[in-house]
Amino acid sequence: MLSTEFRNLAIIAHVDHGKTTLVDAMLWQSGTFRENERVNERVMDSGDLERERGITILAKNTAVRYKGVKINIVDTPGHADFGGEVERTLQMVDGVLLLVDAAEGPLPQTRFVLSKALRLGLPPIVVINKIDRADARPAEVLDEIYDLFIDLDAADEQLDFPVFCTDARKGLCHTGIEGEFTNLLPLMEEILKTIPAPKGDPSAPLQLLVTNLDYSDYLGRLAVGRIVNGTLAANSTVAISREDGLGKARVGVVYSHEGLKRVDVETAIAGDIVALAGLDEVTIGDSLLDLDDPKPLPRIAVDEPTMSMVFSANTSPFGGREGQYVTARQIRARLEKEAVHNVSIRLEIISNDAFNIMGRGELQLAILIETMRREGYELSVAKPEIVTREIDGLKHEPMEIVQVDCPEEHVGIVTQKLGTRKGKMSEMHNPGHGRVRLSFRIPSRGLIGFRSEFLTDTRGTGILNHLFDGWSPWQGPIAGRATGALVSDRPGKTTTYALYHLEPRGTLFMGPGSEVYEGMILGESTRDSDLDVNVTREKKLTNMRAAGSDEALRLAPPRELTLDRALEWIDADELVEVTPTAVRVRKRILPGNQRSNRRKTPVG
Repeated sequence: MLSTEFRNLAIIAHVDHGKTTLVDAMLWQSGTFRENERVNERVMDSGDLERERGITILAKNTAVRYKGVKINIVDTPGHADFGGEVERTLQMVDGVLLLVDAAEGPLPQTRFVLSKALRLGLPPIVVINKIDRADARPAEVLDEIYDLFIDLDAADEQLDFPVFCTDARKGLCHTGIEGEFTNLLPLMEEILKTIPAPKGDPSAPLQLLVTNLDYSDYLGRLAVGRIVNGTLAANSTVAISREDGLGKARVGVVYSHEGLKRVDVETAIAGDIVALAGLDEVTIGDSLLDLDDPKPLPRIAVDEPTMSMVFSANTSPFGGREGQYVTARQIRARLEKEAVHNVSIRLEIISNDAFNIMGRGELQLAILIETMRREGYELSVAKPEIVTREIDGLKHEPMEIVQVDCPEEHVGIVTQKLGTRKGKMSEMHNPGHGRVRLSFRIPSRGLIGFRSEFLTDTRGTGILNHLFDGWSPWQGPIAGRATGALVSDRPGKTTTYALYHLEPRGTLFMGPGSEVYEGMILGESTRDSDLDVNVTREKKLTNMRAAGSDEALRLAPPRELTLDRALEWIDADELVEVTPTAVRVRKRILPGNQRSNRRKTPVG
């Protein structure tokens, strides 16, 4: 088999623009799956979290065969928080398929991934998806795509891209803005024509860059990467280039991709994307090389992290009740494993039981915490903080480009809220459809805790996207949470009677019958300071009161905190307690007589 029989392609798009659905349709129409096997949608989103949230978190490989050519397709994350996955993916491919929603147009994460692809000189194919939407505007969206390419300094040949309109759900497409719908075969033809074949030479010395790690219960660690040059045989000894120098390694089984399956092969040649078993010490960025003529490949460069959180063992009175892995040693081992697999995560050991995890954003770190709790871990997490750096003796902080899409009537409150968080408006676009698109440049810390506030202010109708935009000098103090907390002053179980009399004092996070401990936060106070309360108080009964003389007490439904909301809500002196069965918020210092009940002040 010659290397010209491969095409390596990454599908890049914003969250929920339909790239995973399009990959599914290509799998069916290429004959990878028979029609009667089509039992579930979104086969590429294999993780529970990915299916629940409707986003791709991990880049995945699949392969379809068309006219005798093997097309390796990598489905990449669209969210900037998972940029580490994007960096690695683009090292494996020779071209990109840019997918854009026919109504929303190119959004910040589209820009993020596309800028990296254009910088690498990868030729693009543009697909305008969801053409069946009632508010589709393909001609305007195509103009916006051209503007985006020009803004990103695309080369002249990159601007001459082919355009397709698709309805990925139905597996239909047509060439250009106007045309008759057919199946996806014209798009497959264009992939063979536009995406160049890999340049690797199967007879040259071996060069393979490890761009991802996977794990098999039977084979242990799997190294995933593209063979740049040469031929790799199963059960062979190769040179391995690590950060600390050259060494030797033995490759066990070599897997190639066919559809969604891995098929073991005797040899794989330049251009193919393979998974290798038997390399227990390999890490992302290492190169596998020819023993006699080792020529290391450049290591993968990943954008620096901008957000950090401190993870620690759960020290609350409920600690150890609900989790399987509860010790600091077990938490540290899990985080060290994550840092090896995920190049965009950094681990810093603060003490024996506190670990600082740095990543690209709140969502990425929340996904890690959610994954750990589902695996049976129990831990405490502190308030997210930004990562700063010294440049020319001055303190600099990460900045974000924020793009807001909201109804006209909410523009005032959104502008006001972002303004108080040091946001500066750079663009305002009103196409006249009742919705306005606003762009701001804002410090990353100004977005901590903003998303839930934004959804409340826009009655759930606003869309918020953000993208890392470099470093700027420290922007000054930003006001933190303006409200205090309702804190339990004793252990016990909450009662309807106590909660009913607390409702005027704030918003409750739990209902009656919930077990609490001293220092546990029960709700948000209406005032700017914390309030210690007794939620276990019961009504005193006397023989003077007739049975049934009091009306039944009715409570408003509590505002239940999800993990994401809890991480956004907590203050610097509070922690989120995460267990496999519950998410609670608590004070860092539990005894009330040891805590200072100070008023909320702006934090810098």
